[in-house]
Amino acid sequence: MYLDPISDLLLRIRNATKARKEEVKVNTSKFVTNILNILKDEGYINDFKTVDIENNKKETTIFLKYKNNVSSISGLKQISKPGLRIYSEAKKLPSVLNGLGIAIISTSMGLMTDKKAKKNNVGGEVIAYIW
Repeated sequence: MYLDPISDLLLRIRNATKARKEEVKVNTSKFVTNILNILKDEGYINDFKTVDIENNKKETTIFLKYKNNVSSISGLKQISKPGLRIYSEAKKLPSVLNGLGIAIISTSMGLMTDKKAKKNNVGGEVIAYIW
């Protein structure tokens, strides 16, 4: 059975924030780790920690961020899906909530936010919106 790792990550984070969980565990890949690095750098999560489990598999624990019992993540939306890829040119990159949120873009230079992609003048696949 095929499972989209990006949708799994976003769904687990969304469910954990609605349930006011302090941490959530997800399966790990390099792509998921890069997304989590962006979320940590932008201040949406506190930290994450990856541990090895059986059969060379890894599991990541994400420590969610709350302020006054309100999650720093208000919403998440996956844009590009396995059945429908969404691409954007450098000049037409999306802006989430007029710059209050971020769009995660997969470019030829790696994963980055929409602001950094505009600064570097590169386009790519729009992975998700986070606000």
